[in-house]
Amino acid sequence: MSGVIAAIIILPYACALGEPNETNRFLTLRDYLEYAEAHNAGLKSSYQQLQVVSEQVPQAGALPDPQVTYNYWTRQSDLQMKQTAGVMQTFPWFGKVDARTQAAVKETSAAQQKYQAARLALFKEIKEGFYEFAYLAGAIDIAKENLELMKHFEEVARTKHMTTETGHPDVIRAQVEIAKMEDVLRGLNQLREPTVSRLRTALTLPADTNLPWPKAEEFNAVELDYELLANILRQKNPELASLNYEAMAAGSKIKLAEKSFYPDIGVGVTWEDMDSRGGRDGVAMVFQMNLPLWRDSYSAGERQAQAQKASIEQQKIDTENVLLTKAAQSLYEYRDSIRKIRLYRDTLIPKGRELLQASEAAYREGTIDFLSLIDAQRMLLDYHLSLQRAIANNQQKLAELEMLAGTELDSR
Repeated sequence: MSGVIAAIIILPYACALGEPNETNRFLTLRDYLEYAEAHNAGLKSSYQQLQVVSEQVPQAGALPDPQVTYNYWTRQSDLQMKQTAGVMQTFPWFGKVDARTQAAVKETSAAQQKYQAARLALFKEIKEGFYEFAYLAGAIDIAKENLELMKHFEEVARTKHMTTETGHPDVIRAQVEIAKMEDVLRGLNQLREPTVSRLRTALTLPADTNLPWPKAEEFNAVELDYELLANILRQKNPELASLNYEAMAAGSKIKLAEKSFYPDIGVGVTWEDMDSRGGRDGVAMVFQMNLPLWRDSYSAGERQAQAQKASIEQQKIDTENVLLTKAAQSLYEYRDSIRKIRLYRDTLIPKGRELLQASEAAYREGTIDFLSLIDAQRMLLDYHLSLQRAIANNQQKLAELEMLAGTELDSR
């Protein structure tokens, strides 16, 4: 990732104070991300799923519960025993507990990566909504400025044709353009509610919560290299990391399945209570083991574990290919937005301003008609809106690339 384009484009966000019930704690993107991480219901659910999986680790490392036996002889035998009691502890064959524990540990690591993936997906949703909100704020400001400009052109037309007894076509055209611009402005203002609703959902805020216009931020575009981006994705993407841990867990399950051919060992002690005629009480050490006879079943379990691991490994390859394809497409769109930003910022908008100024002067002198002036104004409006759209697209695509890469991307 080489070279930062310090574009120094300040988004012309709306400066309105907003409505009385606004939650003014949400001004910057960081405000949104911090609140969402602490309050989003979906992310909380993912965290609880992580807790569910993590509790498997102490369970996997535990030995089976000891078994206690007790016999009371209601009809005594020739040995004259009245009662017997014993306790037995079973120990799985060497390596079984370790393999089971390692599988649980790796499954917990996979769940941690899935939580991280959910977190990154939430951040992407927040960033996309935030930059759409910022675009809307900029578009409204531009529309307001153009409305004032059109009112100025109406006055120019009135001044030029002040001797005309009836309404001049140029004045009427200006009034038509003013009405159209006012309608555009109303439409943009009506977009605020659905745009805010998207953010409210991601933040898990009440439906009646309003949000203030985003705080103006400096725009910086980062040049990204595909090969470096692909390497970061392979190393840090949580989906791939989760599948990698799942494959390791499957490997531990294969080892556990292989241990099924070996018996578990039980060690215990038994106490025998003899009546007075039977002699002294007896204490015996007891050893037992299960007999792993059903070897076809154990072989099937081993094959099942091997197939699961192979499936996960193939899924990882497929997921990596899909992610790299998405990254390539998103990177193209990201770079394309930078190209458009440079085009509108450095060439089209300055030239559009020159054309508009020259058109107004020419109209005053009578060398062009009013429609040419209006066309120049429309062209400049379109350039300004296109610039804001390109900036929003750029930041939204960067959010998507960061979700795919599994980390924030900067000039490094």
